[in-house]
Amino acid sequence: MTPVVYDAGVLVAADRNSRAVWADHRVRLEAGIIPVVPAPVIAQVSRSPSQVQLRRLLRGCDINPLTEQQAHAAGELMGRAATRDITDAVVARTAADLHADVITSDHADIHHLLQTASATSHIIDI
Repeated sequence: MTPVVYDAGVLVAADRNSRAVWADHRVRLEAGIIPVVPAPVIAQVSRSPSQVQLRRLLRGCDINPLTEQQAHAAGELMGRAATRDITDAVVARTAADLHADVITSDHADIHHLLQTASATSHIIDI
């Protein structure tokens, strides 16, 4: 199974207790695949300590901090792709660097960024 990067849509769906998202997450964990969540994705969806399901999902993920080097790489990607969404750029750049697929509800924007990054990553829609 290919490594994956979770975009905000996955976290939102898990927080809303989506059975499909939780089932897919469990399959990955049982296969030894720990999903990666870039820290800016968490900032995009975290609103309250009462988001218990969100925090539960994140316990089974590898949280990828945003280093200065990664921030520059994401900014450069945004410039080449002529986009403005920092979180999407970080997700796409992370997936490209890890040769990972992206699970997202934002197919078009992520696809454009992955193409711009010349990434071999696939998109899995939720």
